Amino acid sequence: MTPPPATLPSAPLTVAAVQAEPVPGDVAGNAATAARLVARAADAGARIAVLPELFLAAYHPPTLAADPAGTDVVAAGDRTVDDPRLAPLSAAAVAGGISVVIGAAVRHADGRRTISSLVVDRRGNVRAGYDKQQLWGGERELFVPGTRGATLLVDGWRLGLGICYDGCFPEHARAAAVDGAHGYLCPSGYLAGSEHRRDLYYAARALDNTMYVVFANSVGGTDPWRFNGGAAVHDPEGRTLARGADTGEEVLVVTLDPAQLAATRAAHSMLVDRLPDQGPTRLSLLG
Repeated sequence: MTPPPATLPSAPLTVAAVQAEPVPGDVAGNAATAARLVARAADAGARIAVLPELFLAAYHPPTLAADPAGTDVVAAGDRTVDDPRLAPLSAAAVAGGISVVIGAAVRHADGRRTISSLVVDRRGNVRAGYDKQQLWGGERELFVPGTRGATLLVDGWRLGLGICYDGCFPEHARAAAVDGAHGYLCPSGYLAGSEHRRDLYYAARALDNTMYVVFANSVGGTDPWRFNGGAAVHDPEGRTLARGADTGEEVLVVTLDPAQLAATRAAHSMLVDRLPDQGPTRLSLLG
């Protein structure tokens, strides 16, 4: 692989990591909740807001299995989504001058059903921006995996898109970094009891790739589908700049600093120093 593009953003970017509790199956109601949270983020100066995995339908497999027609949004062949239930969210993006990344169950024109991140731009347009590549457990019974990564461009920042389990694979975030990403956005759905892994994976992805990581997560719900919050923003050395509690609704607003990004990459040059491969067949040694 060639080194990532050297271009860095010229100005800071203020982001919001959101944690909230959606209602299973209530796409219209969850879109209204998202619109309220997006407006709150915009009022605090955020230019992009990241909400949890599958937030529009809620991460509740029994409901997703029982009512695919009601829980899914439909993407046209060019991946645009035109769903009147999302009108409040589009309006909030326009009013706040803010971009939005939010999780949804998406039915594509070719019949595929994916766990996806919708991208709502500042003009209110909605696209199925990225389809989750690494499906976890029973997700494989309901969805098919995405086939390629995606990078979102916002105010000169390149932001790789991942969803939950994607972030457990170092190579997923690394692919974004190799493509020149300055940050990695991860809508997620971490269950109660997974706090150690939740807090470790995304800080590690930040340090691995000397890039910012924005992690959003659901809260609430009923066992076994009870979620543990902990939304966070990590700096390019993996330090946590902000973290939400394990319960309760929160909108964490943090400004990403291009000078810190540049300084970190100058001091920790893993992206440039990495080998193209790890050599021929590994040695086997007897101890």
